[in-house]
Amino acid sequence: MGILRFLLFPLTLLYDLVTRIRNNFYELGLFDSKSFDVPIIAVGNLSVGGTGKTPQIEYLIRLLQNNYKIAVLSRGYKRNTKGFILLDKTHTSEDVGDEPLQFFRKFPKIHVAVDENRVNGIQMLKQQKPIDIVLLDDAFQHRKVKADCYILLTKYDDLYTDDFVLPAGNLRESKVGAKRAHIIVVTKCPIDLSTEKQLAIKRKLKVTPKQHIFFSNISYHNKTSGKLSITTEALNDYEILLLTGIANPAPLVSFLKSKANKVHHLKYADHHRFTLKEIDTITTKFNAISSDKKILLTTEKDYMRLSDKIFPLSYLQMSSKFIDGDNLFNDAIQSFFKY
Repeated sequence: MGILRFLLFPLTLLYDLVTRIRNNFYELGLFDSKSFDVPIIAVGNLSVGGTGKTPQIEYLIRLLQNNYKIAVLSRGYKRNTKGFILLDKTHTSEDVGDEPLQFFRKFPKIHVAVDENRVNGIQMLKQQKPIDIVLLDDAFQHRKVKADCYILLTKYDDLYTDDFVLPAGNLRESKVGAKRAHIIVVTKCPIDLSTEKQLAIKRKLKVTPKQHIFFSNISYHNKTSGKLSITTEALNDYEILLLTGIANPAPLVSFLKSKANKVHHLKYADHHRFTLKEIDTITTKFNAISSDKKILLTTEKDYMRLSDKIFPLSYLQMSSKFIDGDNLFNDAIQSFFKY
């Protein structure tokens, strides 16, 4: 890996230069960044995938939806369509992407739309629906929209300060870009993360006095959903065939191995589109498990792509929780939007 990074380093320098020039042009006003008369919260990261954007968006939805008309706007990664789409019950993951479909099905009070052109997407939402706040999914680098609050996510075991810019590393832009963040959330932390370790990470990330930093972890629900509803404690009696197409399935695999009798893991790439041959292979592997107590399990995001293709399929929901309690984070959001 060290040799590969060395070989890719010239390309990394070029990519870093281009992204720095682009960001400087936005900072200097040479490139237009559009503001809107509704508050915009942009959630994203510096690295490619796997930092927990979906649970963080869902946290914000739960926090705000009872008091405000919320819209979530995503580009709709890997969808087979183009342009603006306001989600309704007829749409599939192929139409709009798995994450937007998950938001739509899970939170009936909100509006969900996709558009690769975020400026156009916000304008269309404002024309079609009464909205108070827009949540931009995976939009930290989308400088054409000027957000009122930028929330930057970074994984506990893969901080952006430890990484390199693409292609030698996984950063979409230099770590200098973190200065744009109003809030930094270190995700997927150990539950028992000490105050001393939190302070050490804060120093390592060089958090400025104007920035808020919080530490969160992933909490798995105590029951599976989908075809079978089984408590996580009851999984001790089950043999699991786990199917994942997400960037970082390691935490889920670890959690299930601590709960279940036996776990077989079939790992695919993030947002993987399953072929009929792959689905046949998965079904065959599941049928080959001889135990009477077995479950074909996946993530909630993968379930959006697979629920109508594989039977019987169940999923395990997860959510984001802040280590020192939710109130401080909620207060930080309140300070930006008079929540």
